[in-house]
Amino acid sequence: MQDTYNYTVVRQFSIMTVVWGIVGMLVGVIIAAQLAWPALNFDVPWLTFSRLRPLHTNAVIFAFGGSALFATSYYVVQRTCHVKLFAPALAAFTFWGWTLIIVLAAITLPLGYTTSKEYAELEWPIDILITVVWVSYAIVFFGTLIKRKTPHIYVANWFFGAFIVTVAVLHLGNSAALPVSMTGMKSYSAYAGVQDAMIQWWYGHNAVGFFLTAGFLGMMYYFMPKQANRPVYSYRLSVVHFWALAFTYIWAGPHHLHYTALPDWTQSLGMIMSLILLAPSWGGMINGIMTLSGAWEKLRTDPILKFLVVSISFYGMSTFEGPMMSIKTVNALSHYTDWTIGHVHSGALGWVAMISIGAMYYLIPRLFGKKEMYSVKLIETHFWISTLGVVLYIAAMWISGIMQGLMWRATNADGTLTYSFIESVQAMHPFYVTRTIGGLVFLIGMFLMAYNVWKTITASDAKAVDAVIPAPAH
Repeated sequence: MQDTYNYTVVRQFSIMTVVWGIVGMLVGVIIAAQLAWPALNFDVPWLTFSRLRPLHTNAVIFAFGGSALFATSYYVVQRTCHVKLFAPALAAFTFWGWTLIIVLAAITLPLGYTTSKEYAELEWPIDILITVVWVSYAIVFFGTLIKRKTPHIYVANWFFGAFIVTVAVLHLGNSAALPVSMTGMKSYSAYAGVQDAMIQWWYGHNAVGFFLTAGFLGMMYYFMPKQANRPVYSYRLSVVHFWALAFTYIWAGPHHLHYTALPDWTQSLGMIMSLILLAPSWGGMINGIMTLSGAWEKLRTDPILKFLVVSISFYGMSTFEGPMMSIKTVNALSHYTDWTIGHVHSGALGWVAMISIGAMYYLIPRLFGKKEMYSVKLIETHFWISTLGVVLYIAAMWISGIMQGLMWRATNADGTLTYSFIESVQAMHPFYVTRTIGGLVFLIGMFLMAYNVWKTITASDAKAVDAVIPAPAH
């Protein structure tokens, strides 16, 4: 009997990617509406913006994005190494452990159990569980690489591997805390003052750099060539891209702390490394886009390819905007404004969500023995709805943010402020409404995807299929 790949855990994470995407984005639409119409912050404390905002970020980054990364990395490492996953029981544990972490986060964050740290709000018992699951993930992934039947390690696995190792280091460093008691959820950070801020943004920016960039670049380097049926434009460029990105990204965190108590030299170092970061980022973007050389006509008929190409385009735009916003003079205008929110969501929705959606549309038929999704037309519709939602969202936040920055710094001839803070808040209102509409449009696209996935996996001829591992070449 021929040996097969382990697709069970890939199927589980793929389905939960869609589920958590809907949950996370639904909470996002709710909190966007609460900012547009403050009366929606009801008297129930766990339904207020302050409690739901950390739930939204954790749900979309770690539940939706994390599930997509688990699914694709487990699929890609098997397919490119021609072996079944190492330690299948441990792989199954990573799914149930990660799902438990997400459920615990969904319960504890609205109840107010939070460290108040950006992207790392969960309290210490959950942090310990994250560590256990993540170490298990590393064992499965690198164990599979070690027992590979192929002579080299495909570049997508370099990016997945870097994401796994770096996120482990970041989590351990940033989550260091002293529990108040062994029976309660409360703890104090191991750091204080400006050191705490620096550790936080070393973590925060590299969570963006490795969780939300390197991991998803692993997706790009596998699914883009596969869907286009073309080789990677430049394998040499992909290797240079990897090493330049891995070295440079880790230094960029201080640019979040311009004009604070952080020493000026540290702020300047973060800015310089952020500007350098433009080169490897655009090298990767060009490599992804140029993979379509000789196959551009496929964009007319292949909506999955549209998701992938547009996501890479958003990656290019976001990785230009980020370094630009790190320049101190630009940052003086943009910091603390909605421009930052627009930047984050051009990356989160345009890059991370759209490449994840494209990867899921590629994977799900293959995981359930189908040639394609239930409806290709629905994928096409989903693509245009998603694109419209992203454009509405980020355009509203760009306009709102730049307007905020200009209003806050405007002065009269006598040196007094031209506008009161509340006047700037009133001016932002129409853009907050537009942002809510954009998020709602994107969420509708996710519901279309869920329907398409449901019809695909419940079709009479659909069944869970594990592909046969090819015999090694002699």
